[in-house]
Amino acid sequence: MKQFKESEFMGQFIDKYRDMRNLWEVKNPLYRNKPARKASLEKLLQFVKTQVSKADILFVEKKIGSLRSTYRKELNKVQASMRSRAAAEDVYVPSLWYYNRMQFLEDQMEARESLSTLPSSLPSTIPSNPAEASEDQPGPSILEEVEEPSWSQEDLSQDKALECGTQEEAG
Repeated sequence: MKQFKESEFMGQFIDKYRDMRNLWEVKNPLYRNKPARKASLEKLLQFVKTQVSKADILFVEKKIGSLRSTYRKELNKVQASMRSRAAAEDVYVPSLWYYNRMQFLEDQMEARESLSTLPSSLPSTIPSNPAEASEDQPGPSILEEVEEPSWSQEDLSQDKALECGTQEEAG
């Protein structure tokens, strides 16, 4: 597998991957077409087999995933340093040698909008702290003390007697 990591070969692999837009461009009409995607992956596989004879489709998919993941991490570092309003000389400079080659993915790396798992019957705004909670809402506030049950000596001795009785029956 060491052959795959050679920069010249990996650079060519990335270039071929970039040319196969249906593997990475979400708005491409063939992106969701499984036979077209498989055909593209087969072409990439044939290229990879020139260096890694035992490679299969899964190997190619994992390599693509690994490249994308590493690029995404570097991109996030760059964007975070820019968001922090750092001076121009303080903006993170990617150390990934193929970062510039993978920049075609930048607009594909948008964070997906999260979906709420809360039922729609809940209020649209849930208070972030107990002080914001209104008195209309059911249930005790986190700040309210909950009355703990008190146990009398008689209750405890009855429980003890019951425990002893069940142990005798089991024995």
